[in-house]
Amino acid sequence: MNFRRGSRNGEPEINLIPLIDVVLVIIIFLMLTTTFSKVSGLEIKLPTAEAEGSEAETREIVVAVTAAGEVLVNRQAVGERGVEAIAAALGKSAPADGDTPPVVVINADARTPHQSVVDVMQAAQRAGLPHITFATQSSAQ
Repeated sequence: MNFRRGSRNGEPEINLIPLIDVVLVIIIFLMLTTTFSKVSGLEIKLPTAEAEGSEAETREIVVAVTAAGEVLVNRQAVGERGVEAIAAALGKSAPADGDTPPVVVINADARTPHQSVVDVMQAAQRAGLPHITFATQSSAQ
């Protein structure tokens, strides 16, 4: 029995059309599912927050830090910008009576250098005032 049909005198032929179709489908799938992120273009505006004020009566020491890095403790300007000077001003403002130390509320401008805020936090720690909070404005203002 001779099962051969046709002659095989030419070279074998490879059909590339199905391979091209599959590659194009894979490329289209990757293009549609890939997400592109733009890391270098992040814009951050600080500080805004949405929170309700507490009803409890707390003792506070308000520390304001301007955009230039100047520090005011309870609306009194601190002469120097060093941590020791700020700690001394915080120590003078803290009342001696009471079981719990007062809360240090830091009002920092959005353009304040981070180092100025960190200096205030270190000064509060050195003055023995462990409770620190940050004042923000709501995003509606």
